[in-house]
Amino acid sequence: MATMGSISRRGLLGSAVAVAAAAATGVAGGGTAFAADRGSAGRAAAGAGRGPQTTPLWREFAAAPFTHPQVPFIGRAGYRGGSDLPRHTGHGFTADVLHYGARPDGSADAAPAINRAIAAAGERGGGTVLIPEGTYRIDDIIRIGHSNVVVRGAGSGRTTLHATRSLTELIGVYGSRYGGDKSSWSWAGGLIWLCPEDRWASLTDAIRAKAWPFEGWTGNRRDEWQTLTTVAPARLGDRTITVDDTRKLKRGALVLLRLADDAAHTLLEHMAGGGPGPEAYYWDDKTKLTSYVPYEWPVRVTAVHGRRVTLERPLPLDIRPEWDPRLTTLAAPLTGSGVEGLTLEAVETPQSQHLLDKGYNGVAFQCAYDCWADDITVRHVDNGFGLIGASACTLRRTKVAGRGSHHPYFCREGSHDNLIEDFTIERRTVPAPAGTQLHGINVEGLSSHNVWSRGVMEMGTFDSHRGMPFANVRTDITVDNDGQHGGDASAGPLFGARFTHWNIRVTNGRAGLMRIDGLAPYSATVGISEVTEFGQIDVPDFTGDLHTRLEAYGTPEAVRPQNLHDAQRALPH
Repeated sequence: MATMGSISRRGLLGSAVAVAAAAATGVAGGGTAFAADRGSAGRAAAGAGRGPQTTPLWREFAAAPFTHPQVPFIGRAGYRGGSDLPRHTGHGFTADVLHYGARPDGSADAAPAINRAIAAAGERGGGTVLIPEGTYRIDDIIRIGHSNVVVRGAGSGRTTLHATRSLTELIGVYGSRYGGDKSSWSWAGGLIWLCPEDRWASLTDAIRAKAWPFEGWTGNRRDEWQTLTTVAPARLGDRTITVDDTRKLKRGALVLLRLADDAAHTLLEHMAGGGPGPEAYYWDDKTKLTSYVPYEWPVRVTAVHGRRVTLERPLPLDIRPEWDPRLTTLAAPLTGSGVEGLTLEAVETPQSQHLLDKGYNGVAFQCAYDCWADDITVRHVDNGFGLIGASACTLRRTKVAGRGSHHPYFCREGSHDNLIEDFTIERRTVPAPAGTQLHGINVEGLSSHNVWSRGVMEMGTFDSHRGMPFANVRTDITVDNDGQHGGDASAGPLFGARFTHWNIRVTNGRAGLMRIDGLAPYSATVGISEVTEFGQIDVPDFTGDLHTRLEAYGTPEAVRPQNLHDAQRALPH
């Protein structure tokens, strides 16, 4: 089987990996499982009666973790390369919102007091904003726009923010940059909104002016960047690259890797795994998809030696001269900020018709890097937790509850390397109104290397929403698969290469978007429940052999390792 890069230069890693792999899986010896490369070797399932066993695919991955053709390396996803969330911000200032005039009995609008406390912490270079136990009415957005600011409640069961107004009421109607009568509040913004101050101001000014913006790292028209240096060719998985000029680079700096497509769309073909299928695909009429390129990947520089630059994470793609590769500036990011220990409950209104959400949205991370949410519940929201042009963020112990949501979780506009773990989507408390839609855990817009881990989805689906996201992982999740994916035809393929679904327990037996060996190119489906096709049924976007893998089919309880992200974190890298 072909690999996507050189293994020999990582020879020393191989022997260390073998030890770590056994520790991660909890299996010291061999054991076999039936594996298949769809299209060339057919399908096979784990044999009946077999006990837990390390899958061949894991052993294969562990020998070459940065270059595997089907399984992406996501072991450094999340805050600070997968580090534990901080217990303290490192900044001594503490502001209690009660001292700024907030009332914990819901009798008055607490948003001004909370935002004053956040601003006070931000003006001092960071700090902690405490929201003691109680219920606080908020008639405005809670905005975290300074780095190193943590908003901390007393726990999701003790501190509640009761939101009374929608983003449409607070900011205005938000149309789509692609035309039509859709509301972009159906996939953007939050009533708790973590976004750098200047970027938030430019976004909301554009919305009020009805100049519908791009929402990512390079401004409303994607033109607010400057070249730091051009980059020499490199391979997927490399962490050290060669650049032409390091004078504007320094250790610890956050930069943007920018890759432009060429007239033959070879960058998009590469994101889809390459080969005859992507080469035969007609890209030119996929105008929404092509608006997502250049591909923009934020990453922190960890070392500079001569013309050699080491990055915090391995490269997500090859770097080729025809894609005009360069490191550039980006919007001043929000870093080191988080929200913890509270419930955001919107006033209960009926769910809006599909794509017409008013913006009773939960928590949004935008142009944020190394930020987090922990122990947060959102209730009665249109859309739950959003990652919009956000990277390296961790969402931990989050829950979407109440009357039902359009997108319980959404990940879009080039969001990369995020970790969503220990998450829950509760069953809706009221029937879905006619004309509404439920997605689930969404990813789209060339977003890559994101992880959803240890989840319970009492409703929804794995919403690959076109826009060709690639190299994303869903692992160790129980799901009642009753949602639907979305996405315009002009947004192109549902999947790029190297999607992996690993240990997925499907309680209603529906295959759609769970078993992807017949849909997603260069993908892996490992340890998924036995499923059948009904409801929304898709066909592959690419013709020919998809080069997919199916292992331990029908036996999620037996697959080892059970959690792909945990196992990858245990590897030396």
